[in-house]
Amino acid sequence: MQNLCVAHRGFSGIAPENTMAAIQRAMQESYVEWVEVDVQLSKDGVPLLIHDFTLNRTTNGRGPVGERTWAELKSLDAGSWKAPEYAGERLISLDEFLEAIAGRLRANIEIKTQGNMYPGIEEKIVSAVRRYRMEDEVVLTSFEPRVLAKVKEIGRGIRTGLIVDEKPRDLFIRLQMLHCSFLSLNYRYLTAELATKAARCGIEVMAWTMNDVRKLRRGRAKGDKVLLCTNWPDRWLKAMSYVRS
Repeated sequence: MQNLCVAHRGFSGIAPENTMAAIQRAMQESYVEWVEVDVQLSKDGVPLLIHDFTLNRTTNGRGPVGERTWAELKSLDAGSWKAPEYAGERLISLDEFLEAIAGRLRANIEIKTQGNMYPGIEEKIVSAVRRYRMEDEVVLTSFEPRVLAKVKEIGRGIRTGLIVDEKPRDLFIRLQMLHCSFLSLNYRYLTAELATKAARCGIEVMAWTMNDVRKLRRGRAKGDKVLLCTNWPDRWLKAMSYVRS
């Protein structure tokens, strides 16, 4: 099937994002082939899944993620904010995530950092990917060109992708200079022309984040190779069923 479904932070429309509950919920759907997650580092250097740089929105903790040890972080409640039935759901490490999806899903792993916030984060993530022998099943993405260059230096054979929330005129020059084979962009900037050029250049495109059927259908119409990222994979299925009918 074209326009593969990417579960954004897991099946995050239903379950708390970037938790095992969201990952497992995504894996229950046979049509979900990709998952997108965000990785940061604990104070003691453990890679873990969480999107925000602070704990405030998605846990019962407060303050920056990087100021807590892994022991402190994994004791937090990362589910109650979503719904009472997820009370006690906890943050998970990158190792736990990779072990759960190995052989089942491909992963777009966003390296979440700014400046020198997490020294060594690239090495930690590359090491984990190699430990689970998932070099061919993941792509490491970032907004930060410096991070992508570092991954290329230390992670030979692991694909990299640039994330953009715009449509810069020199986009394909940037991708070429960074040796990226993947582009993650806000769906608002996806055009048929961009999708065609990306395919011609050997660049896989993922458009984020489309959470209703109409937007997913529009994304499908821009190019049949574009990965469609959504919090609601079941709505992706409805959009694709409409296309096939």
